[in-house]
Amino acid sequence: MTSSSQESLDARYGVESSARLILDVAKAASSHLELAEVLEALIVALRPTIHFHAIAVMVIEGEYTRLHSLHVEGIGRRPGEPIESVVARAASSIKASGQTPVIKQRLSEHPVSEIASSHRPYVCSDLRGHKRFPAEERLLEYGVQSYISLPLLRRGELIGAVDFVSFERQAFRDTDVELLQDVSEIVSIAVSNALAYEEIKALKEQLQAENRLLQDEIVQRSIYEEIVGSSQSLRNVLTAIEKVAPTDSTVLLTGETGTGKELIAHAIHRRSPRSGRALVKVNCAALPAELIASELFGHEKGAFTGALQQRIGRFETAHGGTIFLDEIGELTPEMQIALLRVLQEKEFERVGGNKTIHTDVRVITATNRNLEHEVAAGRFRMDLYYRLNVFPIHAPSLRERFDDIPILIDYFVSRFASRMGKRIRQIDRRTSEALERYSWPGNIRELQNVIERGVILADSEVFRLEPGTLPAESKGTPEVAGSESQNTRDPQKARIEAVLKETHGRVAGPDGAAARLGMPASTLESRIRALKINKHLFRGSL
Repeated sequence: MTSSSQESLDARYGVESSARLILDVAKAASSHLELAEVLEALIVALRPTIHFHAIAVMVIEGEYTRLHSLHVEGIGRRPGEPIESVVARAASSIKASGQTPVIKQRLSEHPVSEIASSHRPYVCSDLRGHKRFPAEERLLEYGVQSYISLPLLRRGELIGAVDFVSFERQAFRDTDVELLQDVSEIVSIAVSNALAYEEIKALKEQLQAENRLLQDEIVQRSIYEEIVGSSQSLRNVLTAIEKVAPTDSTVLLTGETGTGKELIAHAIHRRSPRSGRALVKVNCAALPAELIASELFGHEKGAFTGALQQRIGRFETAHGGTIFLDEIGELTPEMQIALLRVLQEKEFERVGGNKTIHTDVRVITATNRNLEHEVAAGRFRMDLYYRLNVFPIHAPSLRERFDDIPILIDYFVSRFASRMGKRIRQIDRRTSEALERYSWPGNIRELQNVIERGVILADSEVFRLEPGTLPAESKGTPEVAGSESQNTRDPQKARIEAVLKETHGRVAGPDGAAARLGMPASTLESRIRALKINKHLFRGSL
């Protein structure tokens, strides 16, 4: 505080009153962490001395300035209320024009731009007679006649402004301006700390939400830790993952139930620039239609019966990361519209709220339905389908990757045995052949469950399945699945026989059939047995 300004303050308020006022402001500003409480305390401390009706906090965001908080005398504060609602209630109380509140404006059109160049308070004692900025036109519509704008600094850097607003003309005298300028550092520190507290609180809430999701994933995750197999259909999937993972493009995973679509989503996320943030998973078929909106977008306190507190939705939790929407074909028409808006506009509102929340999320969806048929039948929106189908990946059924069955058998037996503390060193030949002959309508999930059950029952170092473990094909597998399996096996058998003919029946070694087919010799031996190929017939072939 300069000596001249101190003298003028002392002359008006008295030495003791001036010191007490500054002390009261410091005490009020430092007694609260919540920004709304800080503003309310400042009004209580300063209002008896300086004539104003409201305090507003503006923050700078790039080339824009945004109204962050507003406290108006006589307008009750509602915890968690969006700023748009506060402005609307304030406008209604003074019978303003009722236009839609403008929360964000260009910096060049706002008085904050004047403060940005000078770092000094901006004073307007008669807004109607000395209007300089386009943003002030809207202030007039809300009944503002004069105001003082103090720079809001954080470590010497301007981050916004604190405005003291009056609905009366020429409400501020030179001593008022001097006093506010002298307490501006105190106000700036208090408001800056409150803004920092808000940021920390929001980050803490998001971190807690992500932590809960990660804990749930640890409990619920399957034993899949990597994609296992070497078939051509699986290699096509891996190639697609490597191409799309580094991008932010939306991915649509299709395929039958149990083919590992969630595993593919995990692989895409882990290889993406977003891997440091959460992968948030939502099964759209597992939630009642009336709760899916709250689950995806969150809700405000009191939005519906049982909404006892505000809840952050999955899209908000996934900000900066990836959201995986499984069974996307089960969404209701209303939720399809809401999801389309998120994909197009990158924004949404919580249920029961009117604050627009912007989101930066990579979307991966999955379905076992034929969405093209669903669109044709009018059950799925065409515009949403095209938004989702940016980069489709088909998860092949186990019938389409028959070559991988022996590898998967070895993998699952080893993993379950290790988990259960059992030592299994060999797989029974008849069991292996039975597993390879079966068409697996439940795909990898069914294979996993069958082997887990077999390991539980194993009482020796040889893994074998009891008779009747696998359902009879005629009972457990649709006829079409059996025909697909046979169609898959015929070309495989022909291919192996052709390579065996070239290698004169030799399976192992650098020039053997296994090397030419790109698989381990043990895998090819199992395949030869399963397909009932007599490799000895080819030893004398030319």
